[in-house]
Amino acid sequence: MNDSLKTLLVIAFLIVIVWNLGAGLYYLMIDRGQTKRTVNALTRRIVLSVALILLVVLGIYSGWIKPHGVVG
Repeated sequence: MNDSLKTLLVIAFLIVIVWNLGAGLYYLMIDRGQTKRTVNALTRRIVLSVALILLVVLGIYSGWIKPHGVVG
């Protein structure tokens, strides 16, 4: 897996996470607590965030991702 594909995968995860956060805010404002769409959107956001963290940890552990320090 090349570096640009890994970067694209992480960015795609982040975009979907932010999308679900925005959907949760939208449903909160529109539904006013009448449906569970807000809870579902925020639950998806949490699941995706945990999945992204686990994916990065797995990538570092297996050697697919090589962490580096900030170059100053």
